[in-house]
Amino acid sequence: MNHKEYLEAVETLNRWAKAYYTDDNPIASDDEYDALYHKVVEFESQNPNLKAIFSPTNRVGGEILEQFEKLAHKARMWSMEDIFSDDELLAWIERGDKRSQRFFVEPKFDGASLNLTYENGVLKSAATRGDGDIGEDVTNNAKVISSIPFKIPYDGLIEIRGEVVIAKSDFEEINAKRQKDGLSLLANPRNAAAGSLRQLDSSITKSRRLKFYPWGVGANELKFSTHSNMMEFVRSLGFLRDDFVRVCNSIDEIKQAFKDLLAIRDEKPIMMDGMVVRVDDLAKCDELGFTVKFPKFMVAYKFPATQKTAKLIGIALQVGRTGVITPVGLLDGVEIDGAFVKNVTLHNFDEIERLGLMRGDFVCVIRSGDVIPKIIEVYKDRRDGTQTKIERPNSCPKCGSELLDEGVFIKCQNLSCEARVVSSIIYFASKKCMNIDGLGDAIIELLYKNSKISNITDIYRLDKSSFDGLEGFKDKKIENILNAINMSKTPPLHRFITSLGIEHIGEVAAKKIATTYMDNWLNLNQDELLSLDGFGEAMALSYLEFMRVNRSKIMELMEFVKPKCEDIKLTQNIFSSKTIVITGTLSRPRDEIKKELESFGAKVSNSISSKSDYLLSGESSGSKYDKALSLGVKIIDEKEYERLKNES
Repeated sequence: MNHKEYLEAVETLNRWAKAYYTDDNPIASDDEYDALYHKVVEFESQNPNLKAIFSPTNRVGGEILEQFEKLAHKARMWSMEDIFSDDELLAWIERGDKRSQRFFVEPKFDGASLNLTYENGVLKSAATRGDGDIGEDVTNNAKVISSIPFKIPYDGLIEIRGEVVIAKSDFEEINAKRQKDGLSLLANPRNAAAGSLRQLDSSITKSRRLKFYPWGVGANELKFSTHSNMMEFVRSLGFLRDDFVRVCNSIDEIKQAFKDLLAIRDEKPIMMDGMVVRVDDLAKCDELGFTVKFPKFMVAYKFPATQKTAKLIGIALQVGRTGVITPVGLLDGVEIDGAFVKNVTLHNFDEIERLGLMRGDFVCVIRSGDVIPKIIEVYKDRRDGTQTKIERPNSCPKCGSELLDEGVFIKCQNLSCEARVVSSIIYFASKKCMNIDGLGDAIIELLYKNSKISNITDIYRLDKSSFDGLEGFKDKKIENILNAINMSKTPPLHRFITSLGIEHIGEVAAKKIATTYMDNWLNLNQDELLSLDGFGEAMALSYLEFMRVNRSKIMELMEFVKPKCEDIKLTQNIFSSKTIVITGTLSRPRDEIKKELESFGAKVSNSISSKSDYLLSGESSGSKYDKALSLGVKIIDEKEYERLKNES
């Protein structure tokens, strides 16, 4: 076999593999495939420098990593807003003037999101969703998934997003083998898919029979006007396609599609937890834009919760970082929608009283997708006299201190309570806060119990000797943890504020404080906080009280951590201090133009009003163009925009 024949053989094997794994329509026998495959292996062993990066032999796996590197997405990966009823569907459609739109619907498979980057037709990298901007580099593992092509017939740059899943039948076979081998069983197909994708040993990933179904794109050079046409093209590149994909022209058609999909829920080979509904027109999607958390042009219409009967055998008490005691119901164990449920949230003791819940009761438990399982009903007519009352606690289950009973909330006030301290450190180091990779719950608990840390600031006093005497900490692992701690010393200000664990102040509120008041965030008064959009009195008072009580601790922490404010240098021109609305398709991504306008000091709004100064209009402009005309708002095209921004 010469080099030309080798490349032809590689192309043939990839074509046969696509027909077998993706199209479910084999065009070659196993013997034919194996014979040609072994010829390719022989050529590559004799000519290692000529091995093609898209050779099927690269799917063997076996490379073992110590940890995953981080990988930035070229375009942000967003999560979706969940809706649970036709009323919520109608409310979503009415928000943002979506009534006249066509909608693309497809199953929402329950797996792990993955971002594939192709350049000049070749798979360059694969990353998990991560925090939306940066994920984990799982390229080696993606290469052993048979339904992910190494090479596609497209020459531009494109990020192809989709869901990594395990078929229900494959999941059952894998668990049957694990049981036979004396291994612990995988919890459910969704967790199994996510866990398999993040194996440090790619041969384990290969053994899990993962599949990849595309559902969207990130950065790309495509010119399609609708999502449905774009996805038809993406799937034509060699990816799996599901047979339930529809374009709906009305809310009634969406409702019918949902009913049809729900009716075949159990028949589908892949576990689903709902249906994705999105605006099909890509220009309209750009126009609708995003909230802080979600795209405004798509939602996940979740299936009704699956419910089962279980027995409540006890109550566990959890102590949170703010000292609030949360009761957790302990069940005898029941399988719900592929997950084995033993714990349910009970929120607080008022909820227990509302339900009339007793130990030993039979209860109705629901679980829907990612929603934490909860009790919705108590079967009181099944009581046999063995049930016992659940008393409100008087002392902390961790430190024994007397509890403060405020009615809805019962709190441990001991600031030195181990549970409070450990919970606050875990929260501080978590992904959505300081994102200290490798410093997980178990390691933090171990460091605390061995008196290596006693508060958040102690994290930054750790060195190599801190791990002496602790089992399982080799030099490389210690080095990785210390590097991650060091990398966390200059976080964005909003992440630092979030990580402090202030009651009622989450990521969105922290961003508003950070972007509005920047370096003055420590010295705000009540009026300044209440002036922020969405802030109420409870949030403002919680923030002020936290700063009053913990100022010295924060200042001590900031000797090690130097939060960064985004330095926005404004360029003065005709758009400064003006309100601009963008509509239609432009030659550059809308987010890029929005950031540019904000750098001029302009406010970019999603809706046209008499207070708007300009409408920047691209191709396929819709109702915003007509409304701007009727209100007398100045309309400019992209060419005029470029001229005006450079004039002054």
